[in-house]
Amino acid sequence: MGTVTSEPKTAGSPPPDDGRGPATRRRTRPTGLYGPLLAFLVTAGAFCAAWVARGTFPFGNTGRALNDQANQYVPFHRALWDLVHGQAAGDVLFTWRGGFGQQFLSDYYTYLGNPFSWSAVLVPREHVDLAVFAITPITMGTAAALMTVYLGKLRSGPWWQRGVLGATYGLCGWALSDASYIPMWLWGLVALPLLGIAVEWCLEGRRWPGVALLVSLAWFGNFYTAMMATMAACVLLAVRLITLDLTGAQRLRALARAATATVTGILLTLPLLLPSFLSSGAAQPTKAAAFDPVRIEIFLAGMLPATHLWGGRPRLYVASLGLILAGAFLFNTGIAKRTRLVWAAATLLVVVSFQFPPTQYVWHGLAVPNGNPYREAFVFSGMVVVLAWLSLANRPRPLHLALAAALLVVATFVLRRTDDFGGWTWPAVLGGGSLSLLALVLLGLGQGPGPGHGHGQGRGLGFRLGLGFGEKRRFLVPVAAALMVAVVFAESTAAAANADARRARERWAKPAATSSQSIANHFEAVRGVDGWPAHRTDSGAPQTSYNDALALRAEGPQYYSSYLPAATYQALEPLGYGWKNDGRTFFGADNPVLDAIFSIGARVRPGTAPDSWTATTFAAPPLVTLRSTPYASPNPADSVWAHQENVLGATVYRVPEVRRGGTPTAQTYTAQCTPGSAAFWYSPELYGSLAHGSARRPLEDRMSGVLPLGAVPASGAVEVTVDTRTADATAGAHPIGCLDRAALDARIRDLTATGATSVDTGGHTIEATLPRGASGTAVLAMTNVPGWQCSAPIRPFHGLVALDIAPGTSKVSCAFTPKGLTPGLAAAALALLTLVSVTTTTYVRRRREKNA
Repeated sequence: MGTVTSEPKTAGSPPPDDGRGPATRRRTRPTGLYGPLLAFLVTAGAFCAAWVARGTFPFGNTGRALNDQANQYVPFHRALWDLVHGQAAGDVLFTWRGGFGQQFLSDYYTYLGNPFSWSAVLVPREHVDLAVFAITPITMGTAAALMTVYLGKLRSGPWWQRGVLGATYGLCGWALSDASYIPMWLWGLVALPLLGIAVEWCLEGRRWPGVALLVSLAWFGNFYTAMMATMAACVLLAVRLITLDLTGAQRLRALARAATATVTGILLTLPLLLPSFLSSGAAQPTKAAAFDPVRIEIFLAGMLPATHLWGGRPRLYVASLGLILAGAFLFNTGIAKRTRLVWAAATLLVVVSFQFPPTQYVWHGLAVPNGNPYREAFVFSGMVVVLAWLSLANRPRPLHLALAAALLVVATFVLRRTDDFGGWTWPAVLGGGSLSLLALVLLGLGQGPGPGHGHGQGRGLGFRLGLGFGEKRRFLVPVAAALMVAVVFAESTAAAANADARRARERWAKPAATSSQSIANHFEAVRGVDGWPAHRTDSGAPQTSYNDALALRAEGPQYYSSYLPAATYQALEPLGYGWKNDGRTFFGADNPVLDAIFSIGARVRPGTAPDSWTATTFAAPPLVTLRSTPYASPNPADSVWAHQENVLGATVYRVPEVRRGGTPTAQTYTAQCTPGSAAFWYSPELYGSLAHGSARRPLEDRMSGVLPLGAVPASGAVEVTVDTRTADATAGAHPIGCLDRAALDARIRDLTATGATSVDTGGHTIEATLPRGASGTAVLAMTNVPGWQCSAPIRPFHGLVALDIAPGTSKVSCAFTPKGLTPGLAAAALALLTLVSVTTTTYVRRRREKNA
């Protein structure tokens, strides 16, 4: 096996750190790509093998999409496909699909920033979900390959050894259990070794523009995990500055290069970063709880190989090979004592910082983590792999390896009764650990004595094992290599399959289908009644995902984003739309009044045949309507029916007195309405099931929104029974509204006759032509999200965009610009100018020196 060595560095650059001084440079055949390629193949192959073992789509019928993968990532990638192929209602700044018009730039940066996300636009739209699934093994493999390169910069050594350890990083517990279904977070796994390479360039005093570009590449992918990786890079830089033999001036220059390149690289991303930051501030707030660290035994159990802990708990492990080598690091006398102490102390401080609220807030950007609070766990796994490599590259003794393996077994035994202790942990520790130890011993026998293990310490592993031979047994090296690759591959495959299987038992992670005949028919039904911008189309219910409007090319209220503005929540919630996730997810409502308010002129519903969908069209006002005077509903002011009428500008409901009976868990409601009117129900506090006549449907408190009950019979009696599991909750005082359809139709005709004669929408603009003599207030059927600028000042109108019309006005127009985009572009231009200037100056200086 060849040894990979780095190219000779410029004068004064620090050597790789072997703990004993300058590394011996040997010229060998070029094998620089072999290690990264091996790491990529082992990582991606093991992850895909777990899919095969589980019978997961596309290798079986088990659903692949977990939680937000189905609800956000696949729909957003389908929206990206539409955008690239010119079939989107909107552009990169704004989308008209979902939430009645929402910013898109921050969503793009957050959910589509992983560069591999662009692979989704290269396949047919019906296969976008497969491309999204493929992003995971590709990104994990890339992270493993880059870690292999970074390890080589820390210490030279055989390419295949670095490749195997790179794979243990790409297959760490965080990647398998936390981020395997989150494409954008996985970019953080790439960012860490990427920034580690940048740190080494700073120490070498070279490639300042390259460092800035690596920083920007890390931050372009995903700012959240890139922030964590950048903090980890600061730790790596500090460790290297302490362990390398550098002068004070060299240390200061390295710090200056790192600081200036980091600032420049981050500024290059500011056109995305600043609008996202401001969008986050304007988003509907969540009720994230304060950080509560897990018990110490659970925290330590997260370090055991192949362990998947339930819920928001830390997954800190790497494969047993990496753990055994990292455990032997402190004992390895082939590494300088200062190097061992500094690396070990830094790793310990990093992992301890995960358990304290102040440092956890720092890791998470001074915010309370919403969801799993250990999202920075990959940083610890990366540092463990670094320790493992420094240990392996300096030929650890078998006694020390055996001691580390024994400690792993003892720790597993002590923690065996911990909550969630996994069934695959013992096989990984005993089976994977034993095979890893065997492979390392065979490797030592094949390599012979290593650095720092001269005659005074024994002439090689053979003598130290008492086997009676000291010469190298080269044939053992490929055996050890094959065994190390095989054990990492097998153990990681089992760990990934175990993580999928255990996670699927949690209600929130039940796999969902993202491709089926029903979904294809649903998409075609929506396309068949598309009329944008003359009217909106609602994709209807049941929903396949929380972002059906994006996925199916509709324009309804369905939208799920961490950036959904508080302004949208405040506009839609009082009107009776269903919602969840603290108001960052909105659902549709089959209600003709809401359809009239938001210019919905087509709706899709399930057909009678299996997997079929039917579409209906109906009259709807234009997107821009005119109101002459303010309107106040005569119905109870706190009811959803009055809120709808205030926005519509007419009385269309009769809100009857409702009598409640039954028991707390089996409630009955009766009311008297006008025969022939249409009855609707709204009970945001009740969870269970609702029965009306012969129909029964689920009732999911705030998620359900306004529900149609059907036509009121000739008796005028409306009777509803609710079986609820919600303790001490009722439907409220006014759960029933009876719609006068004739009054609503008259209002629709009036709004159409006086509204805009034509409406044109661009990617992030809207322009409406008004009828002659228009006056009053123009109301645009879109929520007043931050970023709209119009031809007249925007005035408050129940959360919608509204403009006062001056006499003689024939057109109104609005354009959307994300807040922070302009200063972000200016800062990025300045950073780009700096980058180009430094690159040009460096090139010119080197040319002059060469010519001289």
